[in-house]
Amino acid sequence: MTNITLSMGDITDQTVDAIVNAANSSLLGGGGVDGAIHRGGGPEILEECRALRASRYGKGLPAGQAVATTAGRLPARWVIHTVGPVWSSGEDRSETLASCYRESLRVADELGARTVAFPAVSTGVYRWPLDDAARIALTEVRDAGTTAVTEARFVLFGQDAYDVFARTWEALRKES
Repeated sequence: MTNITLSMGDITDQTVDAIVNAANSSLLGGGGVDGAIHRGGGPEILEECRALRASRYGKGLPAGQAVATTAGRLPARWVIHTVGPVWSSGEDRSETLASCYRESLRVADELGARTVAFPAVSTGVYRWPLDDAARIALTEVRDAGTTAVTEARFVLFGQDAYDVFARTWEALRKES
C-alpha cells in the first residue's frame, strides 16, 4: 500500500527517488512546475528530453502518458514527465488526467522508485479546477493497486492548493 502524504512547498526541493513533472508535450521546458524543474535540474534534463523527442516522441509526449529522464542537479534520481490535459467545460478529459497519475506510477515501478513527489497536474496554466484535480489525483494514487511505490508525496505550491488537497484527502479517507 502506498502511503500518501501532503506537503506545501517547492517540488524541486524534494529528496525523493522521482519527481513528477507537469510537462508540456514538447518536453522542452515551459512555465510553472515544468520550468522550475528544468531550471533546477540543469541542462542534463533538457538533453535527455531532446533525445526522447528525436527518437520515440517526435511529435511530443501525448497527454496522459509519462516518460522518465535523469533529475540532473535535483535531489532526486529521476524526473517522470507527464502531460496533463487542458481543462474543458465542454469535454470530459478526466480519464486523461487520471492516466497521468497511473502512468507516472507505472514508470516509477519500472525505474524502481519507492518515493515519488507529485505536483497538482493540469491545475496551473491548463486551468483544471483544483477540487476536481485533487479528487482525481488522490483517488488514482490511493486505488493504484500493485505498485512498489511506498510514498506518494503531493507537493502543493501555496496554501490554497494545500488546503484543497487536505480537505479532499480527509473526505476520501472517510469514504473508504
